[in-house]
Formats: sequence, structure tokens, C-alpha cells
Amino acid sequence: MTRFTLPRIATFLVAAGVVAAATPAVIDFASVKAAAPAAAEATDQALMRRLTPQQYQRIVSDVFGVDMEIQGRFEPVPRVSGLLEVGTGKVGLTASGFQQYYTIAQGIAAKALDEQHRDFLVPCKPANAQAADAACAQQFLTKVGELLYRRPLAADEMKTQVDLASKGANDLKNFYTGLALSLESMMVQPQFIYRQETVVPSKSKPGQFELDAYSKATRLSFFFWDTSPDRILMDAAKDGSLDTPAGMKKQIERLAASPRLEDGMRSFFVDMLQFDQLDLVGKDATLYPNFTRNAVDDAREQTLRTITDHLINQNGDYRGLFTTRKTFLTPMLGSLYRVSVRSDVPNGYPQEWTAYQYPEGDPRAGILTHVSFVSLHSHPGRTSPTIRGKAMREVMLCQKVPDPPGNVNFTVVQDTTNPLYKTARERLNAHATEAMCTGCHKITDPIGLALENFDSDGAYRTSENGAPIDTNGTIDGKPFNNALTLGQVVSQLPAATSCLVNRLSAYGLGRDVPRSQGDWLKTIQASFATNGYRVTDLMKTLAASPEFYQSAAPK
Repeated sequence: MTRFTLPRIATFLVAAGVVAAATPAVIDFASVKAAAPAAAEATDQALMRRLTPQQYQRIVSDVFGVDMEIQGRFEPVPRVSGLLEVGTGKVGLTASGFQQYYTIAQGIAAKALDEQHRDFLVPCKPANAQAADAACAQQFLTKVGELLYRRPLAADEMKTQVDLASKGANDLKNFYTGLALSLESMMVQPQFIYRQETVVPSKSKPGQFELDAYSKATRLSFFFWDTSPDRILMDAAKDGSLDTPAGMKKQIERLAASPRLEDGMRSFFVDMLQFDQLDLVGKDATLYPNFTRNAVDDAREQTLRTITDHLINQNGDYRGLFTTRKTFLTPMLGSLYRVSVRSDVPNGYPQEWTAYQYPEGDPRAGILTHVSFVSLHSHPGRTSPTIRGKAMREVMLCQKVPDPPGNVNFTVVQDTTNPLYKTARERLNAHATEAMCTGCHKITDPIGLALENFDSDGAYRTSENGAPIDTNGTIDGKPFNNALTLGQVVSQLPAATSCLVNRLSAYGLGRDVPRSQGDWLKTIQASFATNGYRVTDLMKTLAASPEFYQSAAPK
């Protein structure tokens, strides 16, 4: 298939009216979605959320086939209120960002309409493969466009896309090249790159507003599966059944029962646990030779497998994630944990996962003792009780810890060779004598010190510089003496479960729950407890609530 440069395709986009002639091949996203501040007061206003790289990949695979690979990079998204998903509603798109989307779209369109894939994806044959066929083009664009835009295309949108396909086909003497031009243009429109929500008057509550049926379907699908609605969900939006309690319940049960629920749950916990940051983790290779890039990938996967097995396969209590001895390991992780993990996979092949249960008396239990958590919240060459304690407060308990003042002297804490302060506890005690440091360290360090038996790479140890490690402490007045009892105490803190409800609600809504919906959030939290803290049930309860789709009047 013919390849095009950005200026060349701009000629066709301008001719078809897709972009303005004054800014060839650059869609003015600023007029659609201006860059927003990193934080804003929570409201119930409808949102536009930019697709994450993983969502983009899933949609492309769903629409065009699993062999479609994304070649390119996406602009970063800020973490807002602890979640990247909330940040996606607060970002615009730069000119260079558009260039990336165009390059990616060009590759996808070329492959989707090449000789190997076109017969599978295009539901008709053109009358002449060297000329335009508007009727056939419309059949394809109707089928694909509904899945890309997550709603049927409006008449004027369809006319624009068909005209572009026709002009490209006639000018370049190739029906499929023209179709590819139209597909490329659709994939660089804000209607695809952003999840746009449409607000309509509520059918059940006069004077109030809610998402329309297609926006409800989109919110549901991304919440449970982290991808666009499938055709069954789109049909439920089209025939109106999604606007009824019975129709909504039917779709929620279907989505929750699907194997794709694991995709959605993984995406949520990757976001909540900030596992995107694991890609940036590096360790001193001299001190931690076993901590390789493959080990990092396995560490992330270990925790995600543990979470989904416990919450989906076992339908377990969320609080059990802090205490469970059940997990999954590879031989590589076994070398970090210093346990024997047998594998029959030949050298050079992907690591084989094995279900594993830490025996009674083992110092590890719960996800707080996983390599993913303790290595992520450590320095490259040493542990950090303060960073780990801060992560526990902010990530697991939704409690904000102030940043340290800019003029703090960390020399004592960083000097691991000082003979007077051999352990991290001793160094922190010396450091915390500074008045400006005492307050924050009181709420972070006791938690982090409970995890000091785990080195920066996650390996277990009982001493530092020849001195025994003391892991005793308290959190919110509750005592513990090591990582095991810390997990037990944290699992019983009301903040641990209320934090999950807050995060999951914000993840689904794309924003913090506004104060006007505070009573609803309390009801959801009470239901979570009544149902035994089952996360799948929590997701279904949230999704079945009218408040989950409530919106302010459109502006």
C-alpha cells in the first residue's frame, strides 16, 4: 500500500474538510480540549478523557485484530488525586503529540487494509478496486466508526469520511488507499483519542442530567474491561435497554462475568499502586546483581497475578491482600526471595509461573512484602523507611503526607557507613531531631521501619551493618512488630477499605467524587462492608448506581 508523509495526507484532509487549511494536518485540539491544571475541585461535570496507551492498544486489537502492534510513544499524563485515570481528563494534546498519533494511525490503517487483512475487515468488495466506491466505503466506515467513536457517526461525520475515501481513491487510483486515508483521519480525531461524554436530561429525575446511553456504555466498558464497548453493549445503548434498570443490570452482570474483567482490574491496580513507575526503577548492579529488568517485569506480574487470583478467582476479601501467603513465582523471582522455584522451561524461554504459598513462619505475607512494593519505594542503593511509609499512607490509605521542606539536610540519613548509626532506624532517629522533620516522620517512619527486613531489591535480611534490625512500631495507635503483623493491622484499618472505594469511584468517574455525592459514597462504603469487601461486588454496586452516570447541566 502507498505510504504518505504528513504534508501529503494533509492535502487530502484539507480537501475533505477534516482539518482547516490554515493549519494543515494539525487538528486544533485546543478548541476541543484545552490543557487543564494538574488539580481541580471535584465536580459532576461530564468529561473528556484521553485514552491511555494500554486502552489505545486494546481498542486497536479489538477492532482490527490482535496482531496489530502500536509503534510510537504517547505524551505523558499527570497523576491527579493518586490516579493517572483522573489525570487523563485534565490534559490536552500538543502538535508533536498529534504527530505521534498520526504516525501510529498511518501504520494501523496500512496494515488493516493490506491484502492480508482487508477481506476480514471490509464487509464488501468495491465495484472497481482502482476507483471510489462510496457505498462500500460507507459500509466499512459505519462498522469501524461506531467502534472507534463509541457511538454511531452523525450524518455530516459520515459524509466527510466517505468523501475523503472517495477523493483519495480517485486521485490515487486505489480504493483501499482512499479507505486508509479516511481511517487515518478518524484515528486522529478527538472523537477517538478522547472518551467524550454526552449529557442529556434524566429520564427518571426531572430537572437533572445524566450521561446518554452511548456514554453510559463507554463508562461501563472502560470501568470493567478498560476498553471500548463491544457490539452487545453498543446494541443495548442503541435499543434503549441500557437506560432501564433491568437492562443496565443485565449488562453489568455480563461484563463482570467475562474473563475480560481481569484486564479491567489489572488496569485499576496498576494505576492505584503506581506500577507505571516500576519502569523507572533501577538498582545499583554491584549491590543487587539479581535485580534485572526481567526481574522488575516479573515483580509487577507477581503482584497483579496475586491480586486477580485473590479477588476474581477466589472472590476473596480485599483486606486479605495484606495478609495472604498465596502468590505466584518464577525462578527469577525465587532468586530474589531465596526460595526454590522449579521450572521445566528450557533456558532462554519465557519464565514459567508457579503457584506458591509461603509456609507458616516465613517472614513474607501480603502484597506489602512483594518485591514490586518494597523495591519501587526504595533508593537505588539502599532502603527508605520514609518513602515506604509515605507510600503506605498515600497509596493504601489515601492520606496525604506533606513534601519535605527544600532546605532539609539528609546527610545523616544517607550515610550508611556512619559507625554511630548502623541501621536505618538509628539514622532516622538522629535526623528527626530537626524540628521541621519530626511531624512527618512520625506518620511515615514507623510503617516503613516494619519493612526494613526487606532490602532495596526485596531480599530478606535480619541485620544492617552487623546490627540487628528493629521492626517494632505502631500505626494509628495499633502496635505491630514486623511486616506480617503490619499487614494484619493495616487490613483492619477502616482507611484501607474506604481508600479503595474512593480510588475505584474516582477511577470509574474520571474525577474525585464531589461533595454533593458524599452521602452516596458513604452508602457504597457501607455496601462494600456488608458484602464482605468483595471488589467485584463493589464494582457492580458502583456501576448500578444512578449517581455513577449523574452529571451537571451541560455547558
